[in-house]
Amino acid sequence: MGDPKKPRKQYETPKHPWKADRLAAELQLLGEYGLRNKRELWRAETILRKVRTHARKLFGLTGEQRAREERSLIGRLYRMGLVDENATADDVLKLTVRDILERRLQTMVYRLGYARTIHQARQFIVHGHVYIGDRKVRSPSYHVMRGEEKLIRVALPVAAEAQGGESSKEG
Repeated sequence: MGDPKKPRKQYETPKHPWKADRLAAELQLLGEYGLRNKRELWRAETILRKVRTHARKLFGLTGEQRAREERSLIGRLYRMGLVDENATADDVLKLTVRDILERRLQTMVYRLGYARTIHQARQFIVHGHVYIGDRKVRSPSYHVMRGEEKLIRVALPVAAEAQGGESSKEG
């Protein structure tokens, strides 16, 4: 089980650190999704790797156990918003890291039109302007579940002048 005081890494680094094609692909994803560092990307890749490994292990099972575990996996991924209700294990194997990154709160705020850029979406979240339901979420990497999509809202503070208050510059 491990020591509860010692958190382990939530990601795995690449096997080879300096492959040009992988570095270029990572850099492109960092810019497209507004990630601050490669650790955020590696975390998404690790989640995807674990899900795909689980799906591949399903093919080794037989009969009722395979059907039960496949329903369980598909149900979990459906709630996460990664697959449809009637998906199969083959659909799980077709998932990409982009599918995981699209479910991040930062990406959702940008795609819903609350922010002009992906970087502005990150700033709104970190500054505490984004709510899911009545809960303030300050983590741009928060994975938005399917049921939470419609609950996302951005509450920007209104300037004093817009409320009809006195201007501080009187002259």
